[in-house]
Amino acid sequence: MTVAAAQVVVAGEARGPVLSLDEPLSFWGGLSAESGLVTDEHHPQTGACLTGVVLVMRAARGSSSASSVLAEAVRLGTAPAAIVMIHPDEILATGAIVADELYGRTVPIVLVSESDYPAVAAATHAVIAADGSITVS
Repeated sequence: MTVAAAQVVVAGEARGPVLSLDEPLSFWGGLSAESGLVTDEHHPQTGACLTGVVLVMRAARGSSSASSVLAEAVRLGTAPAAIVMIHPDEILATGAIVADELYGRTVPIVLVSESDYPAVAAATHAVIAADGSITVS
């Protein structure tokens, strides 16, 4: 299934297994850039590894420092392959853009509609195309 309604926030191509979060995540204090693991003890997916996954979450939560955590995870090779959300997050976008500029590694960020979100969140694998379209299986 292709979700054609995706809006590109940060352009790029990626593919990987889907990890759908039950709640928003703050990268600052919620993600270890060193390990790629969710470290927020109050998050339902505590201990989940975000490295190389297509991260699906309705929205991000948190601090302006989240951009530096994402950029550092990109530098260390522990970042998600891509991020899919419903609600835009300028802070995560900033982290992805900075990481691309500094390290030449892109973490695409795309937005899907409320109606397309359940199909993407339930998928096991996703491919993000340069135009932002998402193919899920």
